Amino acid sequence: MKKIPFIAALLVFTIAAACNTSNKSNKEAEAIAQKEITPIQVETKNGLKRAYFASGCFWCVEAIYESVKGVKEVISGYSGGHTENPTYESSNTGRTGHAEANEVIYDPEIVSFSQLVDVYFGSQNVTQVNGQGPDRGSQYRSIIFYQNDEEKKIIDQKIVEIEKEIGEGKVAAQVLPFQKFWDAEGYHQDYEKRNPNNPYIQNVSVPRLNRFKKKFPELLKEDAEH
Repeated sequence: MKKIPFIAALLVFTIAAACNTSNKSNKEAEAIAQKEITPIQVETKNGLKRAYFASGCFWCVEAIYESVKGVKEVISGYSGGHTENPTYESSNTGRTGHAEANEVIYDPEIVSFSQLVDVYFGSQNVTQVNGQGPDRGSQYRSIIFYQNDEEKKIIDQKIVEIEKEIGEGKVAAQVLPFQKFWDAEGYHQDYEKRNPNNPYIQNVSVPRLNRFKKKFPELLKEDAEH
């Protein structure tokens, strides 16, 4: 093992301590800021509700939720950022703050928000920071959005349960008050269905979907079971 001179070691320790303090301060500041933001409640139409999730590539997430009973439609888009009218190109720079996200339109008489949250956490690597699988970067980070206190309580409780179960590591997903969802470009919608031979779809998206199906067979639509 290489020996570090005392002064150098002290400097490293001081910098590390400062970084930890800074990270803690940033997290505390973010938590305070989030408490001051009022979530936007999306209006229920024709008995259908909407929920918003980000978990890596939106092609993958769209296909997963499309297979769930009670889900009527899933739209790929962007959320969680600070710029107006984000695009695929701009969000991929990581500078807009947006993550690839999905709007899930569902019938609460068939599938509950709680079950959709189970689908969310059960279809990803919950401890991976800033990405899922091979998709890395803030634009692929996991975010679960809430529209009211009831939804936040459901999310928070499930995170507590998951962290007890996994023992080591923390759930990486941010829990944020929903503000705005921007639809992605048309060619991103139903991407897996329309591009079954795409190498990414075959090697990343389909395997992820199949892992989800194996884990939650009771939640699948009849035409999605096979």
